[in-house]
Amino acid sequence: MKKHFNTRQLTMLGLLTGILLLMAYTPLGYLNIGPLAISFNVIPVALAAITLGPAGGAAAGAVFGLTSFLQCIGVGGLSAMGAVLFDINPVLAFIQRFIPRLLDGFLLGYIFRFLHRKAGARLGCLITGFLSAFLNTLFFMSALILLYGNTEYVQGLIGGRNILLFICSFVGINAVCEMAASTILTGAIGYALYRSRLFAPQK
Repeated sequence: MKKHFNTRQLTMLGLLTGILLLMAYTPLGYLNIGPLAISFNVIPVALAAITLGPAGGAAAGAVFGLTSFLQCIGVGGLSAMGAVLFDINPVLAFIQRFIPRLLDGFLLGYIFRFLHRKAGARLGCLITGFLSAFLNTLFFMSALILLYGNTEYVQGLIGGRNILLFICSFVGINAVCEMAASTILTGAIGYALYRSRLFAPQK
């Protein structure tokens, strides 16, 4: 029984990873607007966290983070901001692109566990979807400020504004669209998976 369950988990992770890679390397995953992009790749990460717990969420987040970093060098599309950050410091660019997505998926696994127990699967899926996009933006921008805040490039983007005001104005409609899409789609798909009994909620 345990072996069967592990095989099912690996199958689910493989499926979600495949979807994530498809989205990352086709127009399905990103909508580029200016230096930022509206990313829908947070949705498979959230679904992995819901169905597979923190480990599955972290694995999917790591794949998302790696594809995001590769866009700094034009693999799967070019990120305008990523290319500039890579030129400044490629190691910090990897950290800034990879760690926030890994951490996002890992924490979402624990978040859904808690929400499932306290609020039920339907609401748990909706809130996890929202937090997937929210935390992704929060961690991404925090890493940007922390690692590159003193660079001429980021200082030029900030333009002397308050940091919080800069973040809110910079992510703007991108973050709102990500959160709305992730909430709706993760809520619907996650709950459908729950109802189909394709996975056992993580305890």
